[in-house]
Amino acid sequence: MSTIIPKITQLSSRVIRVLGCNPGYFTLQGTNTYIVGTGKQRALIDCGEPGVPEYIETLKGVLKDRDISLSKIIITHWHPDHVGGTYEVLNNVTGKDCKVFKYKNTKNDPLYSELFELNYLNDEEEVELEGATMKMYLTPGHARDHLSIHLKEENTLFSGDCILGEGTVVFEDLLTYLKSLDKIKSLNSEKLYPGHGPVVDDPIAKVEEYVRKRMARENDILAIMRKADSFLTTMEIAEGIYVGLPTSLMFGAEHNVRMHLEKLVKEDRIEAITIENVPKEKTHNITKYRLKH
Repeated sequence: MSTIIPKITQLSSRVIRVLGCNPGYFTLQGTNTYIVGTGKQRALIDCGEPGVPEYIETLKGVLKDRDISLSKIIITHWHPDHVGGTYEVLNNVTGKDCKVFKYKNTKNDPLYSELFELNYLNDEEEVELEGATMKMYLTPGHARDHLSIHLKEENTLFSGDCILGEGTVVFEDLLTYLKSLDKIKSLNSEKLYPGHGPVVDDPIAKVEEYVRKRMARENDILAIMRKADSFLTTMEIAEGIYVGLPTSLMFGAEHNVRMHLEKLVKEDRIEAITIENVPKEKTHNITKYRLKH
């Protein structure tokens, strides 16, 4: 049974979790946003999705009840369930003097930079405010601009969507993602405050669990390819692994399989061919994969 996450939780003397009120298959009970610091002016990590009045009212209530305000917003990555609500937070909660920070992403930042000013952070840069020193660590893989944020006073880490409190994550580059997991493990934090789900009390065990799951899935893929001993599409492999999975969830499953296949191609363990002008395919091209002989 999933841990029930309240709308508002005081996690430590420096951290208040405010649930984004946007439950869903990929967001679990909702996006975790975090108020950080001990002074009158504090930072907010992530802003949830756009168009969620319940979150805006909840956030306003927390600030009013504690007689605090927000001077900084730090975005872990560009995905809409983390940055999408920023415009509404700025216009309904903080005022426009609040500065928004994230790692630069030239491909996706234009989706938001016309709505509000973005201030860019560098890998290992520190952001300070009363009671909190936050060090940024670039941890791409789930997203190219993903930041994990180390709270030095607690030795805790805001892990965004690199690591969740429950379940696993999708990623856009598996090799890069595994390197980011290694970086998170090397920080040896006492706790993880994830982008979704409950607090992770044993970060090293969680990272090792994630790596085991990825390697187990890789072994599943290789087993199907050995058995077939021929070129297979991503969907053919996914259907062999995720037997009985509802069609609505197969897109995500196929995506994860494709990421594993791209990793294996980079490692020169399998080969890929692109067949052009395939009938009934929307792109008229399709890629197939086979073990290297």
